[in-house]
Amino acid sequence: MSELYPLKFKTIFKEKLWGGQKIKTILGKDFSPLENCGETWELSGVAGNVSIISQGPLKGKSLSELVKEFQNELVGKSIYARFGNNFPLLIKFIDATQDLSVQVHPNNELAKKRHNSSGKDEMWYIIQADQGSSLINGFERDTNKVEFLDHTRAGKTLELLHKELVEKGDVFYLPAGRVHTIGKGLLLAEIQQTSDITYRIFDFERFDKDGNKRELHIDLAVDALDYSKPDKIKCQYVEKTNETNSIVSSPSFTTNKLNLNQLTRINRERLDCFKIYIGIGGKGKIANESIQLGEVLLVPASIKTYQIEPEGELTLLETYIDASIA
Repeated sequence: MSELYPLKFKTIFKEKLWGGQKIKTILGKDFSPLENCGETWELSGVAGNVSIISQGPLKGKSLSELVKEFQNELVGKSIYARFGNNFPLLIKFIDATQDLSVQVHPNNELAKKRHNSSGKDEMWYIIQADQGSSLINGFERDTNKVEFLDHTRAGKTLELLHKELVEKGDVFYLPAGRVHTIGKGLLLAEIQQTSDITYRIFDFERFDKDGNKRELHIDLAVDALDYSKPDKIKCQYVEKTNETNSIVSSPSFTTNKLNLNQLTRINRERLDCFKIYIGIGGKGKIANESIQLGEVLLVPASIKTYQIEPEGELTLLETYIDASIA
């Protein structure tokens, strides 16, 4: 059996009705022959879109094969006991040249009942934002199913929703049930539970390339929505250099931001879980494996100590599952 090491995966490119060119022009990823790229799936265990290792002795193996073969060594004992052979997180980059549809994702309970799947909590880190870009995050005020349906039938869904102006470095945590959409002009990193279930509520009266309107899922959405106004729209966090800056701490995942300009030693003897690093600025090495803007690296749970070496400056998102958070 091969030994585990920090792993990179082949990017999965997704052409979208609303996709743009920033995956190529900013992140440096060539998505030809596609005309645009709305999403890249960088680390995925979703059936039909499972990531393939791109380097080292395990090159060519899938993430699913890896979890089955290495189990606790890859993901951690408590994580494997909880999720089995299903890798629990999905990492994407998203480029919106148009507004995405207004949508919602079901929680774990509803997703299990309807789709035999996990729900979808997610977070967004804004890598780049055109001037004046915005997104939708939750309802503007507390509402209810009846009012929501009345507005939807009248074509006035947007009147109920909270619109937020966005800048580079902003972070948004969106628990399952939160109505939302990514606005045009945004390039972001997305961390989410492993789920591809989306209920589309409103699509700005758009037509696809075949001249058809995309399907809406109002009947499914009404029981998935949280109709309360969010307590917090944007995540607040401290920007310190060469320290761990905590951004999101939830049962689904924990995410920190690292702004590094010197060698940093990582010791995680007490954390029995993989760690995922997402390059959001600069370049460097993690456990002797290179990483830069637009790249994602999976450090297996069995690697307890390692070094992060910036080449000048390196900015990373670090995400994992903390089993102690209920």
